Amino acid sequence: MKTPKAATPPDGEPDGATPMTKTGRQDRRHLRGQASAQRIIDTTIRLIAEEGMAGVTMQRIAGEIGSSNALVVFHFGSKEKLFRAVLEYLNDQFARLWEETVDKPGLSPAERIVASIDCARHFRRQHPDWVSVWVLFGSDRQTMQLDKMISLPSDRAYLDQSRRMLAEVARDGGYQGVDTDTLAEGLNYLVQGAWYWDTFNPDMAGSEALHKTAMTLLRQAFPNSF
Repeated sequence: MKTPKAATPPDGEPDGATPMTKTGRQDRRHLRGQASAQRIIDTTIRLIAEEGMAGVTMQRIAGEIGSSNALVVFHFGSKEKLFRAVLEYLNDQFARLWEETVDKPGLSPAERIVASIDCARHFRRQHPDWVSVWVLFGSDRQTMQLDKMISLPSDRAYLDQSRRMLAEVARDGGYQGVDTDTLAEGLNYLVQGAWYWDTFNPDMAGSEALHKTAMTLLRQAFPNSF
């Protein structure tokens, strides 16, 4: 998962960490470029969340930020590359929250499982526009393949980690015959379905159904661990 960065400026400065001037200060021009690129990404997310995919054009985005179409093209080149940057940004933000909550040092495997469910729930509540746009990318025929290419590897990695955590709970608790692979996939379906449902039924976004259903399944499988 990559964090989107501003395009390489015309003078050929390399992308990546903020360049330093000869006096040892951060290059303000590069920082302005990064801020400009992020503003375009944020505006794109807002427009898609509010209006859907069809009406979002480079020219429309430029108008929203009060700039020229040339600036948007300079940073991203095309709408497809801009959409790619949006998806990479969303993946990066979710990965950051996952690292802060699920991969937090000192948690037991059972606590990490609960944290993974709550991570998805908190992400949706804190950033409803982000999740709505993510769902729309995966639902639109024109962007589905792009989303699959960028997001699916991360989704599979989260699923694999969930399988390992559930297997640890089963092993540590001495549980026999628990199908941890199916349980991990079932929890994943719950999360994906909750995001989809909340996107198209925003009045249900405050529901505790995801957490409660997940805990019911976990307690049935591991009665002494949850």
